[in-house]
Amino acid sequence: QCESSGKAHANTGNGYYGLWQFDLSTWQSVGGAGLPSDASIEEQVGRARALYDRRGWSPWECAY
Repeated sequence: QCESSGKAHANTGNGYYGLWQFDLSTWQSVGGAGLPSDASIEEQVGRARALYDRRGWSPWECAY
């Protein structure tokens, strides 16, 4: 919620996209293509889970 205010297709021009506010290099590192904000909610959640499995909560500072 704190990352994107719950908006799966958030693209505010700040270099972070989608529900989990991925930057493009992080999105690509978990197998994403295109913009995260254009991906389905299910894909965003799955890729966020893959990132969590690698790095825990560290990519999402507001989750602490």
